[in-house]
Amino acid sequence: MNRITQHPVLETKSGKEVVFHFDGREMKGFENEPVSSALFANGIKKFSIHKKDDSPQGIFCANGQCSQCTVIIDGMPLKSCVTPLKNGMDVRTLNHVPELPHDDKADFKQKIEEIITDVLIIGGGPSGLTSAIELARLGFNIVIVEDKDKLGGKLLLQTHKFFGSQEDSYAGTRGFEIAALLEKQILENNNITVLYETSVVGIYKDKKAGVYKNNGKYSLIDFQGIIVSGGARERSLVFPGNDLPGVYGAGAFQTLVNRDLIRSSEKVFIVGSGNVGLIAAYHALQAGIGVVGIVDIMDKVSGYKVHADKIKRMGVPVHLKTTVLAAFGHEKVEKVTVAEVDKDWNPILSTARTYETDTLLIAAGLTPVDEFYNLADRYGFKVIKTGDADEIAEASSAMFGGRIAGLKMAKLLGKDIEIDPSFYEKAEVLKSKPGQVSEPKPVVIKENFTPVFQCFQEIPCNPCTTVCPKGCISLVGDMKNIMDIPDYTLDQCTGCGLCVAICPGLAVSLVRKLETETAEVILPHEYILNFAPGDKIDVTDVDGNLLEKAEVVSIRLNKIFKTHLVTAKMSLKNAHKAIGIRVQDKAITEPYHETILTFLPENAIVCRCERVTVKEIIGFIKEFKVNDVNQLKQIRVGMGACGSKTCSVLLPRIFKQAGVDYCNVSPGTVRPLTVEVPMNSLIEKQGN
Repeated sequence: MNRITQHPVLETKSGKEVVFHFDGREMKGFENEPVSSALFANGIKKFSIHKKDDSPQGIFCANGQCSQCTVIIDGMPLKSCVTPLKNGMDVRTLNHVPELPHDDKADFKQKIEEIITDVLIIGGGPSGLTSAIELARLGFNIVIVEDKDKLGGKLLLQTHKFFGSQEDSYAGTRGFEIAALLEKQILENNNITVLYETSVVGIYKDKKAGVYKNNGKYSLIDFQGIIVSGGARERSLVFPGNDLPGVYGAGAFQTLVNRDLIRSSEKVFIVGSGNVGLIAAYHALQAGIGVVGIVDIMDKVSGYKVHADKIKRMGVPVHLKTTVLAAFGHEKVEKVTVAEVDKDWNPILSTARTYETDTLLIAAGLTPVDEFYNLADRYGFKVIKTGDADEIAEASSAMFGGRIAGLKMAKLLGKDIEIDPSFYEKAEVLKSKPGQVSEPKPVVIKENFTPVFQCFQEIPCNPCTTVCPKGCISLVGDMKNIMDIPDYTLDQCTGCGLCVAICPGLAVSLVRKLETETAEVILPHEYILNFAPGDKIDVTDVDGNLLEKAEVVSIRLNKIFKTHLVTAKMSLKNAHKAIGIRVQDKAITEPYHETILTFLPENAIVCRCERVTVKEIIGFIKEFKVNDVNQLKQIRVGMGACGSKTCSVLLPRIFKQAGVDYCNVSPGTVRPLTVEVPMNSLIEKQGN
């Protein structure tokens, strides 16, 4: 079984084991885990065979947003990523299109329930939860609609400690722990109702929302105001082989690895150096999964420098000004070819190289899930969007933004309150992009411990200043807020190691002089321990360069922050530069012995559901002078099960390739229902 049985941060878990069958083969899984995760645990990554060309299909989002994971479960086509596993299930590969059920005599017995509330909150992620807490405090009744069985959204997938402000956004606390804290506050409020495993399927002009409750019953919610906090969905990329099983979103990877503890891969390759991609590499290493490398077409890392630094010093290369040319494999990804780009973003084929990998993670940005906001705004309802549905940013920003959204909704509903102007100032700081990078300051190593900060970029973060019992650490700089750089300003360090343990960027060490030529250094370590006191370890600097082999003196676990503090003995000349312990062998990151260039860019898939290629779309646009996205439906673009959620964001680039300014193109019509609902759930029983 491909399950994670050892993890440095998460408690490994098991559940009630059940038996199910896949294509006639008996398999085992845990009751109520997603069927897709149970399949991955059994080594199954091909879920369907497309009707168009018999191509294999695998997961992409693992979040219910697309339909790439659809299989036949007990005779019905269902999304396996949101269908809980039950004992005795018969699961089969979806071959082309599903058959219609033989029994067409539906039993319409239900009475459609109607729920009345003041505020409907769509999405139980960080911003939705903080919105609900603020509104509940002011006496409003709230219904939160959450399509998973737990609250927290993407927080549930995050094993890293959060940046931001400790006072305002739980900085220094891991995402899944923040989710538990927020859920506890929600459940303590009697005027908050949570509908788990429920999706909003439509919003109607009579100020009602239709919801598919517990994935089995259609209900209506009557509301006065709506807060849309549905988060964001994964973006796809256009390149040959982008549809192979094993090519999927970084969020899907985090779902499998961190939520469901599935060892989904042996070696991953990541596209995108934003925080999502960098964190995905960190999560892979924590789970003992190799990371071949990260590529980004830009000339600099777009995420936090400390995120990139901690990945590089673990042995993961970041290749900038580099793009993916193609993925290759038989029924699953096996290799990927990349190349550097010139100043016009064109690939330089002479620089191309091929890497072996079984998983290609797409971390090339997110698209806000804001369709319900647009619809409610068009109807003139009292509506606010928050979190990633409003603006893609860090979860720390989403939490604080949610508080503001809750207060704004209260005002819209007539509550006589004033929003503290400092809230808006804090919100702007928390969503700040990475700022200037300063030069490291000289370090004087003494007989007593001294903290060394390998944190040189302006980012919103302050936990190291709040945790020091002696108040030795301050933020220094021109910003005069949490964007400033930490510095050791009071020479009273006790060597407690709290600043080392709490730092989200693993960018703080403690050093002290032992003898004339030797020193002791305390380093943070959040990966599987494969060494013990007395062993020699590879110690690296902030850029991942090997400094020397140091001797492990002791290892202690800070149970509050779940970070190991490794004390090592090394040379005095290198001690102030030491910040990482390499966890990955360089051989994992070496390119394949030959470069594969046998691909045609025009064969890349744009519409995954209907398998429509770049060539087909460009040809149709040119031939029929297309100026309306809806015209593309004639060749099935956007007509698939996902409702154009995936391909719609790719179309501007395709129109540009066809020589058409997308600004002059009419947008596509959004589907009236956002998720599949069985027809019999929509029909209400009449009479007694």
